[in-house]
Formats: sequence, structure tokens, C-alpha cells
Amino acid sequence: MSKRKRVVLSLKDKINIIESLKKGETALDPFPNYGTQKVYPVADTRTGTDGAGDSTALDMGSRSSLHSGLHMSEDEHWEMNYHEAAIYLEEGLNNEKFDSHPSSPEELPAYLRVHNPWYHGLDLLASLVLILLAFTEDPAVPAFMLPVWAHGTIEILALAVIGIELHLKLKWIGWSTILKHKRTMMKGITLLIMLLEAVVVLCRQSSHFRVTRALRPIFLVDTRHCGGVRRFIRQILQSLPPILDMLGLLMFFVATYSLLGYYLFSDHIDNGHFKTISDSFVSMFVLLTTANFPDVMMPSYAKSKWYAVFFILYIITVLYVLMNLMLAVVYEAFTRIEREKCRALLLHRRCATRHAFRLLVSRRAPDVVRLRHFSGLMRHYAPHISGLDVYLMFKQLNQSGSGGLSRSEFAGLYEVFALRWGAQASRAPWYSSSPLEPIGRMAATAVRWPYFEYLIYALIVGNGLAMLIRVCQAAGDLQSSAKLLCASWDTWLFLTLFLIEAGIRMMASGLRNYVESGWNVFDLSVTLLALMGAVMLTIAPTLFIVVMFRPLRLMRLYKLKKRYRDVFGTLVLLSPLMSSAGCVMLVMYYFFAIIGMELFAGKDLKNCCQDTTVKDFYIYSENSSTALGYYYLNNFENLITSGVTLFELTVVNNWFILMNAYASVVGQFSRIYFMVFYLFTMVVLTIVVASVLEAFRFRIQYKRSTTKRDEEKLLHEEVHTSWEEAQRLGATGELAEELRPYLPPGVSVTFIGSRPRTKEVLQRRMYQSDIHRWLAEEDDNEDRVPSTTVTSSEDPLAPPLIRDGGQRQLQPGYQL
Repeated sequence: MSKRKRVVLSLKDKINIIESLKKGETALDPFPNYGTQKVYPVADTRTGTDGAGDSTALDMGSRSSLHSGLHMSEDEHWEMNYHEAAIYLEEGLNNEKFDSHPSSPEELPAYLRVHNPWYHGLDLLASLVLILLAFTEDPAVPAFMLPVWAHGTIEILALAVIGIELHLKLKWIGWSTILKHKRTMMKGITLLIMLLEAVVVLCRQSSHFRVTRALRPIFLVDTRHCGGVRRFIRQILQSLPPILDMLGLLMFFVATYSLLGYYLFSDHIDNGHFKTISDSFVSMFVLLTTANFPDVMMPSYAKSKWYAVFFILYIITVLYVLMNLMLAVVYEAFTRIEREKCRALLLHRRCATRHAFRLLVSRRAPDVVRLRHFSGLMRHYAPHISGLDVYLMFKQLNQSGSGGLSRSEFAGLYEVFALRWGAQASRAPWYSSSPLEPIGRMAATAVRWPYFEYLIYALIVGNGLAMLIRVCQAAGDLQSSAKLLCASWDTWLFLTLFLIEAGIRMMASGLRNYVESGWNVFDLSVTLLALMGAVMLTIAPTLFIVVMFRPLRLMRLYKLKKRYRDVFGTLVLLSPLMSSAGCVMLVMYYFFAIIGMELFAGKDLKNCCQDTTVKDFYIYSENSSTALGYYYLNNFENLITSGVTLFELTVVNNWFILMNAYASVVGQFSRIYFMVFYLFTMVVLTIVVASVLEAFRFRIQYKRSTTKRDEEKLLHEEVHTSWEEAQRLGATGELAEELRPYLPPGVSVTFIGSRPRTKEVLQRRMYQSDIHRWLAEEDDNEDRVPSTTVTSSEDPLAPPLIRDGGQRQLQPGYQL
């Protein structure tokens, strides 16, 4: 269904109008020509309808605080009300605190500039440039090295962009509010320190010990595009108390066993693991990861077989009991936090709709929002959706059929906004009015054939058997073997059949419906990749990496088993969270890589660690090297090498070898770096595992409690309407012109709204009883707040003044 874009003011025009209003000019006269952009017409200036048929002077129940003290016409007042209401809704959508809401005309231009999508992109670009500068700064990746003046200048420019954003933010939230925003305050302090350091580097023309570079990800995490990363970090911080409790218990057992091991083995067993208390603690800490087992036990075991009991009890206690208990505690905390996060977001958005509702009601209809004002709100909140979508959202919200949205109905705005509408007639087959109708019908008949899916699965199995036969066949060299596997005649045959299958499905359902299925997209993608791989392998026989594409089609077989479908469904639900977790891991790697480069860059590990247990791993000769002698490559010479080294430490296999090497070359205190990194990775990965468990449990419970019919009702909404009803609800002017092509007079039309199958949507189904309780508790708390309402006599358009129990007048634009 085609959509017409409604025309709105650009950001520059809005700011110019606000600036002119502050100078005492009218809003519309100074800017008569906006090119193709103009204000979407509202109504006549003083008379018109309020959306319900009452042709009286328009009035408003509450006036926006963004135009207090400005001379404006009533329609201009309404436009500012719509604008502030849209800002409230955006703050609710983005989970932003309302204490940073702009409350005066002076604050609005800065707010609009900072919340402009172009500036969000510029902020993201500047943050990424700061991150990538680590590749060019000493110690740099040789291919990317830049002179000091170059990377220093780039750093100052990037910091200046971030500083401008912070300055604009400060202009509207003020110093008193910024002190309450810990993230913004931390960002400002970090920005100041880095700016001073960059100036020092440029003046000295050389880099110094700059461990503060590790804090650069703060700017990236604070950007608008990394909201998911911030939420994941917040979940980590909220999960820290139980984790720290369990870590304290874990370290107690590690310390206790370290003390016992020192007294048991330090005197009569010369193995280097328990010579001192510190050696004993390091050995037992490493044993927590099992990286040095059974090496740490064998000298004692050789002395007496009974000493094995010590190590076995230790591993059972700390690894199999306490570590799993930590996972259970974190899982419980994560589940509770997930539910609380759902509750907080729900109530925050409900509060945002209440703020917006107050600005959209009129004095003649103080309890409902009319279509006219709802359309004005959407003009600012979602300017690029069609008038038909605006009307259908209003109609879906107005379940009472009263013609106006009550406060409880208006609170469902966020749910309805996720719907994508289409006429019911458009759900007919795409080929119903196409010259390709015969082909489409034949394709649809083929797809509906009961044995069609079995035939496709038989082809997939045949493809797998053909690959197995090709692998078993002898080939002269790797090139011939690869070509036999992925570019032989059977490859072309099966790929052709798979392309025919994709074409049949596409003709049967239409391109749009075809790509809405994740499995269809997967099948077509891997088929095209396998086809591309066969062509490339024919042209370049040494391009062995393409041999992985043909076997990927076998993954479709996993769809046959319900357990695998649950796993894939969980992965889909987890994909946003996993993306955020991956970004957090990269941020953590960057943080520790910078610190590692500052501490250990330039330290040569070749032939190091003499008279230690790890010397064999660092033996180096220019002519030859042993199989164990490549560990000197695990260093911190640049950002890429540091990242690889940290990933090896994350795997924890032989990680103590690297730690002992740097302890020998740098000093014993360097062990703290590696131990802290292990603890950080353990915390993050434990929370990732807990999130996977919670998502899998959530999906299983959802599948058990929801039928296909219930899910269909959850994801789709129906709206029945007509042209006459639209006029009765107040659709006039340009909105009526947009509705006319879709609503023929005298005919009832049905529209279907579809919402995406996201975890947030499914949570509203799973937490349905909890949501009713949360909303009831919120209503009870609101009813207990004592307040009296008086009428302002200073301005006939001013909102009612709400006084709290202490008779303190609340600022307009903030009261509910």
C-alpha cells in the first residue's frame, strides 16, 4: 500500500521560528517561504471543529512550557503543545529521564540540535574515530602508523565534536541536573582529561603513558546508536552485588586452600608451585580455571598418592559447586532484573503518555484527545507516516468508540505505533490482478501439495549424500578435491534445483511475503553463496574458503526437529542481546588492550623465563623453533596483537604461561592485570550464559502457554471503518484528502495491523497478570498523592496550576 508523506518543518526551520518568537515576532510571518516544506494545516486560527463536531473557539486544557512568555496565536500554541508532547513520547521510547526535559523556549533549540539524526551520526562517527586512533598511535599497527601531529589533530577534532554535543546538552539541562546524570558527568570529566592530554601530546610531539585512552569507549557507549550496549552494561552493574558476594566466598576458599597448600607442600616438595604464600595463591587461582591441572598436582602426587585428595576436593568445591552456584545466583538475579526492567520501562512509557495526554486535551473535552490533536502529535512524533496510518492508530486505540481517546486508551500508543497497516484486500494473493496469475496459481498449487516439503527435504538429503561421496573419493591434490566437492556436475544440478524451488516459493507467495520468512531468506542466501563459490572455485582453484558454502544448506534439516526449532527461535530472540554482549566484550578487550600496551609493549619474550617452569614455551632461534616455542608471539605490541592475546586469555587454556612470562620479565605485580582480566571475562560470560538460559526458558514457557491462535491475535489487529465514520471522528482538511482513496463512501473497509514478533511484544503476553498488577499499583500510588488544582488568572490559555501538599506551585510542562 503506497503511503503519502506528510510535509513538516525541517529542524532548521523549527529553530529559526523559535528564535524569532523569542524576539517577539509571529511564528508564521517571518518565514513565508520554506520551499517545498510547510506546516501541515491545522484549522482556521480561531474557529473550527475540535474533532467532535463542536464549532466553537478552540481552547487547550494545558499549555506547553516551551512557549511561556511568547506571543503566539492559538494554533501556534497548539503546535508547540504537539511538539512538547512528541518530545515526551520520544523520552519515553528511549527511556530517558524526564528531569532533562526542555522546559523553556531558550532550551529547545539546543535540545533539537542534539536530538537531530544527523548529529547522532556525527557523534557516532567521532566516537568511532577516537576508538580507531589506537591503531595509529604508538605502539601502532605498522600499516596504519601516523605521525604524532596527525593523530593528535584528529583526536582533538573528534573530542571537539563530542564537546559541542556536551555543551548543547548542558545548555538545556543545566549544571544542577547534570550532576544527577552520572553517565554524562563521567563523560564530561573524561572528555576534559583527554583533551588536556591531546594538547600535551601535540605540544611535546611524543606520546606519554596514556592509560586514559582505555576510557575512549565511554563516548561510543554514550551514543544514541548504542542504547542496547548501555542496557547490557546496566544489567551487568545491577547483577554485580550477588556476583561480588559469590566472588568473595570463592576467594575465601581459594585463599584457604592456598594457605593449606603452602604448609603442606612448600617444605618437602620442590616444584615451584608452593614456595611462598603468593606462589601458592597464584597456583590455586590458576587451578580454579583448571589450566594447570594436573601439572600442579603431579609433584605432590608423586610424593604421596593421598595428596590427590587435596586437589580433588578443591576442584569439586570451587569449580563444580561454587562456580555453578554463582551461575544459579546470577541467573536468578538476571531473571528478576529482566522482569523489573520490563516493569520500569512500562511505567516510564505510561508516565510519558500521561505527560503528553495533558498537553493534547482541550478545556471543552478535558478527558479525551480528539483526532485533530492526535494527528498534530503524530506530525511531530512520526512525521513520515501516512495520514491513513495515523487514523488507523487512533481508531485502534479508541476501543470505547467514543470518538476521543481517554487517558487509559492513549497509554497504549507505543503498542499501536508498532503496527504496520494494510487493507484486508491486499492479503489476497499477489498474482490475483497480475498477468502472471496462471503461473502464480500453479506455483501456489505446487507449494500446497502435501509432498512438496518432503520432496525438498529429499533433495537436501541427496545433496548431503553427494557431498559425502565426493569427500570419500580420492583426489590428486587439494585443488582437485575442492573442485570435486563444490564445483562438480552434481553441485550444479542441486543448486539449479534449489533455485527452482526458491522461484516456485517466490511466485506462490510474492517477493514481500517470501522474504518475511527467515528460513526462506536463509535457503536463498546459502544457495546463492554456494553458486558464487562454485563459480569462484572454477576461476580461482586455490580459493578454498568457498567450500563451506555448499554444506550450509543441510542446516534446513534441523528444522524438522522441534528441539532445534526452539534453539533457532531462541537465537532469534537473543540476537539483539548477543549483539550488545559482543559489543561489551569488544569494549572490554579494547580497555584491557590499551592498558596492556601501556604496561607491556616492547617487552621481548624470546628466550625469557629462564629457571622457570615455562621456559620451554619461549625458546627461540633464528634458524628453527620448537613446537612449543611460539608463545613469544602472544604479546602487546599493537592493538591487533593485543586483541588476539586477550582472546587466548579468555579461552583460559595455558593462560598462566603468558602470565608467568610477564611476571618474570616485568615483575610479580603484573599478575594482577591477568587475574583481573580473567575475573572481568568470567563476570561478563556468566551473565551471557544467564541471559541465554533466561531466553530459552522464556521461549519454552511462551510456547507452552500460547497457542497458534493466541499468537495470531497477539501479532495482528483488525480495524473496521468507513468514510462516514472518519468524518464523524473529525477527519477534515488534508487528512481527509489522504483518507479518501482508501475509504470509498458507503463501504466498510477492514485493515489489518501486524506487529513484529519481538521479545518485548512476547513479554507483554507472558507478564500479562503482572502488568495488570503493576498498573493497578501505579494507579493506587497516584490516587494517594494529595493535590489541589486552581485556575491561573494571568493567562486565559495557561494550564491549571497544580499545587502539591506543601502548596508549592509546580512548573508548567512537568505536572501530570
